[in-house]
Amino acid sequence: MTTVPAATDSSVRVLRGVSAGPAVDKGEQRRELGVFLRSRRERIQPDEVGFAPGGRRRTPGLRREEVALLAGVGVTWYTWLEQGRDINVSAQVLEAVANTLRLDRQERNHLFTLAGLQLGPARGECAVLPASLQKTLDAVSPYPALVLNARYDILAFNEAYCRVVLDLHEIPVEERNMLWVTFVSNEWRCNFVESESMKLHMVAGFRAAMADHVGEPAWQDMVARLLAGSKLFAELWERYEVAAPSTRIKLLENAKAGVLRIEPVNLWLSQLGQIRATVYTAADEATEAKLRVLVGTD
Repeated sequence: MTTVPAATDSSVRVLRGVSAGPAVDKGEQRRELGVFLRSRRERIQPDEVGFAPGGRRRTPGLRREEVALLAGVGVTWYTWLEQGRDINVSAQVLEAVANTLRLDRQERNHLFTLAGLQLGPARGECAVLPASLQKTLDAVSPYPALVLNARYDILAFNEAYCRVVLDLHEIPVEERNMLWVTFVSNEWRCNFVESESMKLHMVAGFRAAMADHVGEPAWQDMVARLLAGSKLFAELWERYEVAAPSTRIKLLENAKAGVLRIEPVNLWLSQLGQIRATVYTAADEATEAKLRVLVGTD
């Protein structure tokens, strides 16, 4: 299992340096772009965009030439784009393709990232977690809180998280990755009531983040291990969904306190959007009271 290395002092749960990793494999990124485009056009039915549904079609959804026609681009150019060829792509043309394929905001951002068009600040060389971060996580108790990087490696957490959600002390440092403990490990001590939708959203968020890391060995190794260890992950991975971290209210079933209604708050710790602290706040007074009992602050 490949995750961020552990701190030398086992009592310190903040990992100081997280490198941005090697350069992106452009060839692999273009291949990923082609697969993503195919998956998006195959979900659109011809009659939804004004084409006759009849005629023999080898694959579901729209044909390449139909996407090209609707987007106002050349068929050859669009074909090359899906084939992962090294061609020039402008933001204006890519926007037309995104509109044709009815991409939402997150899917559009994913498309632009895979195409190599910068939507925000360029990635930095290093992101540093200050030592004071652990004090901040502890201060939000009784709310569970943890820090994740884009690969879902767990970089830091508070005691409330261990008592309410999952006791991370029991999990070896090299396995402290949210995807790993969700899909492969048997270390979960609680259950999300809507676990299937949560898992789909996690995989979609991981795929969206990977657009910036296609070809990096650590990311490739993570995907390979997850695919080998979980049939469910493999199934969800093949859907090619992308999503941003969710902030909707979640139902968590705790063995001691019953159902908790928790609302995640994401705090981004870098301008690059690669590292975030998530605090699970109480969504109602009953949950607030239960959290205080579980964590021992009441």
